[in-house]
Amino acid sequence: MQNLLHPGAAVATASWSCAQPRRPSRVSVRASASSSSAPRRETDPRKRVVITGMGLVSVFGNDVGAYYARLLAGESGVGAIDRFDASGFPTRFAAQIRGFSSEGYVDGKLDRRLDDCHRYALVAAKKALESAGLAPGSSAMDKIDKERAGVVVGSGMGGIRAFSDGVENLVTKGCRKISPFCIPHAITNTGSAMVAMEAAVGFRGPNYSISTACATSNHCFHNAADQIRLGRADVMVAGGSEAAIVPIGLGGFVACRALSQRNDDPGTASRPWDRDRDGFVMGEGAGVLVMESLEHAMGRDAPILAEYLGGAVNSDAHHMTDPRPDGSGVSTCIKRSLEDAGVAPEEVNYINAHATSTLAGDLAEVKALKQVFKDTSQIKLNATKSMIGHCLGAAGGLEAIATIQAITTGWVHPTINQIQSQHLINLIRCVM
Repeated sequence: MQNLLHPGAAVATASWSCAQPRRPSRVSVRASASSSSAPRRETDPRKRVVITGMGLVSVFGNDVGAYYARLLAGESGVGAIDRFDASGFPTRFAAQIRGFSSEGYVDGKLDRRLDDCHRYALVAAKKALESAGLAPGSSAMDKIDKERAGVVVGSGMGGIRAFSDGVENLVTKGCRKISPFCIPHAITNTGSAMVAMEAAVGFRGPNYSISTACATSNHCFHNAADQIRLGRADVMVAGGSEAAIVPIGLGGFVACRALSQRNDDPGTASRPWDRDRDGFVMGEGAGVLVMESLEHAMGRDAPILAEYLGGAVNSDAHHMTDPRPDGSGVSTCIKRSLEDAGVAPEEVNYINAHATSTLAGDLAEVKALKQVFKDTSQIKLNATKSMIGHCLGAAGGLEAIATIQAITTGWVHPTINQIQSQHLINLIRCVM
């Protein structure tokens, strides 16, 4: 779940939605900040963290506006896998990116060597920097103190195709046929390294990756913000990238029994909160933000899209894949995030849910929300994954961009495939 707020609003919060409406819902993100229970917020412009740029690669293309327009239209990006022969798999569909081109963003020789995970990261990062007014070679970029500019771009699975190809060559051709780029392009921190060298053109500040499965992007945002809050950086490029729709990636999740098998109608397979949900749909892409201290952003007259007010990290220490059934681990994290942000629960009016379409996960998340937000009647709750699938390490990045678009446009995208969801809608008691 996202926690990104608009700096010009007294309070605006971050994101969710329940039943599938016929059209996008309009929501005001300029909620009142007059609540007496609201904690104190950070006022030091050196420690306030704002978002000044966004970039993505998605099943709906590489343009933020076009991506959100298709989300608002309620389109499904899910279809049959044609990247490899998936006929022998019990799940034969995904939200697969087709026709991707990095032309103009990645050097041709480098492009041919890189795993898609890192190609996506480079394109998304360059687009984010461009939207922040920091295009490579621009006068604004030249003025950045590169020692105080860093990168935290993570991946849940890293360059899995590069590693898989290396294993295949080892088995079929011998060790001398393994590419020298197999390991460097497989490890998760390659994305951050490549962005610093090729997209940010020499950012020499904090640089590392985080790999925490589907929490990866949000952990990267949280850590990037901390670097700014602690005075270690002025600018951070942060987010996540994933390209795991390859045979071993699909087969691994099939073995976990995590994926939907609705092969006869893949466009309706990702159905968060629906009674008949049967697992998530694999997706891929990248979502990257440019984050800056408010002081630094104002000093260069940067476009300010939203403000990161706070976050939290914890573990429910329960199960390898499933959350605690009562949602207590999630609810604790939400409460700590609100405290860190200086936001009272009653100030929240929009939430972008994790909502993967798994039986255990969706229900636990709803229970967690009910524990934190006692009155949900004014909260809009939606699930971006219903249209773009579960993009694993990139999920939080792509959903953060959807959240910021909701904040800046005032329009909340629908949750599609709500076919048999009345029982959970009643539990949420959400008014659309």
